[in-house]
Amino acid sequence: MRKTTFIPTLAAAMLALTCSFASHADSKDMTFFVTSKGMGKGADLGGLAGADKHCQALASAVGAGKHTWRAYLSADASGGQAAVNARDRIGKGPWQNAKGVVIAQDLAQLHGDNKLNKETALDEHGMVVKGRGDTPNTHDILTGSQTDGMAFGASDDHTCSNWTSSDKGMAQVGHHDRIGLNDDPPAHSWNSSHPSRGCSDETLAASGGAGRLYCFAAD
Repeated sequence: MRKTTFIPTLAAAMLALTCSFASHADSKDMTFFVTSKGMGKGADLGGLAGADKHCQALASAVGAGKHTWRAYLSADASGGQAAVNARDRIGKGPWQNAKGVVIAQDLAQLHGDNKLNKETALDEHGMVVKGRGDTPNTHDILTGSQTDGMAFGASDDHTCSNWTSSDKGMAQVGHHDRIGLNDDPPAHSWNSSHPSRGCSDETLAASGGAGRLYCFAAD
């Protein structure tokens, strides 16, 4: 009896270990991913530095920590500080997902005819991120950016107080699955689809978000 139960258990353990190694092997060369989770405080990410740290930690956990990771986020001009553009933070490309699919060769393609969609905008584990039609829908990705990757004007808050608020404000988001409520261009935008309803976990979820980020290897 023991022998017959031990062998399947050992086989299952070996299979799980093999799958774990395979996941790391797939992910170690990736240079782009969608975060598998938010930071737990809505759009309060601890500023750009906190968001970058989140990207770095998730990448390191799957064996891709050799790169310098940056969150695709813009920041508004504030307190005498100039605006920060998401496109200026992420290097020059090319960028590929955990499965080796190149989503853009360079900044021009990333902000033009890129290969981002639900099947390619994978998380750091190489898993598909739930989008419109799934439960829950988490296709809203925080960016604070216009379609060209530039920050908005200083008059409006599109970054939840430069990623430090889980209360007042709003954040511009994109749709990783390129699907919205209609067929207008913003509905298909990966980086600038619409503003969120607020900055808390609850208000982000209300429009289809979970505080997820796009992470790029900047080196």
